[in-house]
Amino acid sequence: MPRFYLPPSVLVSDAFSLPDTAARHVQVLRYQPGEVIELFDGLGKVYQAEITSMGKKNVDVLIRESTDINLESPLNITLLQSISSSDRMDLTIQKAVELGVTMIQPVLTERSSQRLSGERAMKKLERWLDIAIGACEQCGRTVVPQIQPIMGLSDALCALGVDDLKLLMSLNQPRALNQFTQPQAVVLLIGPEGGLSQAEEELAINHGFNAISTGPRVLRTETASLAAIAAMQLLWGDFRG
Repeated sequence: MPRFYLPPSVLVSDAFSLPDTAARHVQVLRYQPGEVIELFDGLGKVYQAEITSMGKKNVDVLIRESTDINLESPLNITLLQSISSSDRMDLTIQKAVELGVTMIQPVLTERSSQRLSGERAMKKLERWLDIAIGACEQCGRTVVPQIQPIMGLSDALCALGVDDLKLLMSLNQPRALNQFTQPQAVVLLIGPEGGLSQAEEELAINHGFNAISTGPRVLRTETASLAAIAAMQLLWGDFRG
């Protein structure tokens, strides 16, 4: 059954027309009146909606049932991802959402390949949110992770809470993940292509970060994020027995 995200403001009544993007998708899939699609509001509620009519551009639906469904990881993961090149950043966000992150904070670092501000930054945020929503539609998540506005590294570090386990992917005297006590919340900091500078690593360590590694090989920025998230889910989250 196809799944579509709709903002809660659209789901205030039982009968309504789908927004243009969802309507086009339903028409491309050649669904017909009487068939059922799944909608979710990004906050954990899922709706079974029957298609009642279809025009050339509009698709009308009627909500038949709603359910609260929680498919979130028991481990709260915040990803501080240094902004990388467009394709790599897009991939990182898509797969991190599939792997269950709770929030993504894009950060500008010394070696970030994109310097984003103003209107360009807003457009990127919109794109990244669309990617996160698409990943939720595909993987079955009912809660859309937060994509925070872009921040500089220093500001992002200062904005963090004090109780979370803070981890930094680094080859500078790293520890293994299984050396840490089971946490409820983790903040993971990943550098861009070329890595964080020595000064940036020292800044993170001064803010309570611990260096970790997933092995002896040097990983690309997008691989490092996903490998670390998957390992944390294995030890402390979704995959933990």
